[in-house]
Amino acid sequence: MSPSVGSLYVGEVKDYATLGGYILFKKPDDIRILGLDPVLGSTIFDMVSLAETFRIHIPSKKRFIEGRNDAPPTSKKQLENLRPVAFLTSLIIQPPEPRADIMLLEEDTNEREAVYILLIIRRGTDEPWLVRTLHFDRHNLEIVRQKTFDSSGSVLSDTKYSSWKDYAGISFPSEIDIKRPQDHYEVVLNVHDLKINSPDVTAEKFILNQPPGTELQELSKQ
Repeated sequence: MSPSVGSLYVGEVKDYATLGGYILFKKPDDIRILGLDPVLGSTIFDMVSLAETFRIHIPSKKRFIEGRNDAPPTSKKQLENLRPVAFLTSLIIQPPEPRADIMLLEEDTNEREAVYILLIIRRGTDEPWLVRTLHFDRHNLEIVRQKTFDSSGSVLSDTKYSSWKDYAGISFPSEIDIKRPQDHYEVVLNVHDLKINSPDVTAEKFILNQPPGTELQELSKQ
């Protein structure tokens, strides 16, 4: 896990040291991310998201943050604005919703790439709006990119997928580059191992309680 923060569009980017970590996922939308010191193995951050809410523990600062997934980023230290839902959106690519989405297919071929682009348009109460685009390699139909948008058309996330590998019969990208332009950070993930339907991933693994002696910070939607 290699994070960077800053103004990605103007080149003012600060890179942080590569971290080790684990990511657990349980359908439909539970995810837990544990960031570990690459040398000591101690916990740098622990994040969990359950449906619409999230919790984050930062042991070195004795801070415990909880709130809604749609709570705006408020910290001046941009790395503290990491949200579990950002990983969830990029790692688990959800299929379109037939009753709510309109799907259009675009072919985009040039001297650099040949892709199919699936445009997913949400039927809104006022007017339809583009919520996602999925880019497929024309040669092998692997997903190479996913972009998500807010209702104004601005990019929420831009994720690129590469080096797809077979993990016990499951194909999954081993390199994932997540950009969050509105939150001003980027995280590059290198997948070393993947286990599907592991009996070790129990409901208890998604419980993150506030440790004694930590300061509670509550975030809510503006």
